[in-house]
Amino acid sequence: MKKPVYFFWFRRDLRVEDNHGLYKALTSGVKVIPLFIFDSDILDGLSNREDKRITFIWQRLKFLNEVFRSYNSSLMVRHGKPVSVFRELLGEHNIKKVYACRDYEPYGIDRDQQVSRLLEAHQASLEAVQDQVVFEKSQVVKSNGEPYQVFTPYSRAWKARLKDHPPGVFPAQEHLGSLLPESFPFPELEDLGFKEVVNPGFPADDLSDAIISTYHKNRDYPARNGTSRLGVHLRFGTISIRQCVNKALEINETWLNELIWREFFMMILYHHPEVVTREYNPKYRNIPWRRDENDFERWKEGTTGYPMVDAGMRELKETGYMHNRLRMITAGFLARHLLIDWRMGEAWFAEKLLDYELASNNGNWQWAAGTGCDASPWFRIFNPITQHKKFDPDSAYVKQWIPEYDTSKYPHEMIPHREARERTLEVFRKALG
Repeated sequence: MKKPVYFFWFRRDLRVEDNHGLYKALTSGVKVIPLFIFDSDILDGLSNREDKRITFIWQRLKFLNEVFRSYNSSLMVRHGKPVSVFRELLGEHNIKKVYACRDYEPYGIDRDQQVSRLLEAHQASLEAVQDQVVFEKSQVVKSNGEPYQVFTPYSRAWKARLKDHPPGVFPAQEHLGSLLPESFPFPELEDLGFKEVVNPGFPADDLSDAIISTYHKNRDYPARNGTSRLGVHLRFGTISIRQCVNKALEINETWLNELIWREFFMMILYHHPEVVTREYNPKYRNIPWRRDENDFERWKEGTTGYPMVDAGMRELKETGYMHNRLRMITAGFLARHLLIDWRMGEAWFAEKLLDYELASNNGNWQWAAGTGCDASPWFRIFNPITQHKKFDPDSAYVKQWIPEYDTSKYPHEMIPHREARERTLEVFRKALG
């Protein structure tokens, strides 16, 4: 009879330090096998065989594997549908429990339910614990138990709860001796059908006081090094949200509010999974969005004739990153100037952003389109020319990404701002009655 073993299933928590689920597994008293599954349901949907995000994950897994090897253990890496992988593992090991950090996206919830049912059929269990957010599900809701729809009261309630429930610390790194001493083969990316991206330019997981302390002054100016660029690390859990919140509490409330926005959108997605495909606000579900492929292509390629829009789109395509101010400008331009379905833009960001995360991407796109919770009012349409003058007055950012800027090679505006604004206002007025 094989000895009972527990698994820790890495997903969006690719770190050892302050990893709640890994900590619980390692302090359970049973030897633990660390596992990562390259989910074929997700990988099969990626069109780019040199997707930087896969390189990021694989490099991080290599790092974790080296850490575990120093404890005479290793990381088990599998490829396939998670429920199929666990069916195989149940035949190979005497699994009694699988620990994981809880997911809040519709796909993740469904996946975990399938795996949980399979494990229970084999007298085992899945224990998912809270890790990627400080407060989850219904921990921050109105007094009547309903979820908030507006950010400001949510953030007030979030901060009030934090005073009574400060985030804990889960030092899993102190318990790595509880890993099962066994060596597993580590795959090459080519084994998964992907190629490693050389010099991908991933931002450091650096909680720099210098940047965070001046975040409120510099965050809106894309030419400045004024944002933390920790989005990809929060997305894949290579940094702890609790560590970030504690740092924000120390030195910058504006940055703390951005972290709370992340949890606000996760709460909205959890309670309203229909937002993945539909407008959050039902009264905007009859907007006759355009699906003009030529206009959409110009937006994607950064040839709209609006420099701030074009610079942002070119930076995204080349690097997988876009400054927060530019995300708002480019999304607003597509939905409010071109009247193109926000879902098309959201899908493009999902394909290109290194830090793509469903709740925030969806929430911010619906905010920009005016269809979401606490959204920008439909009649408030940002002028990208004014945004350029205000936030890139010397055109330093624009010139960085548009070498032909201020030459005859740069295209004219594809539609004048005034004309676009009037068209959008008319369409919204008619649709809203």
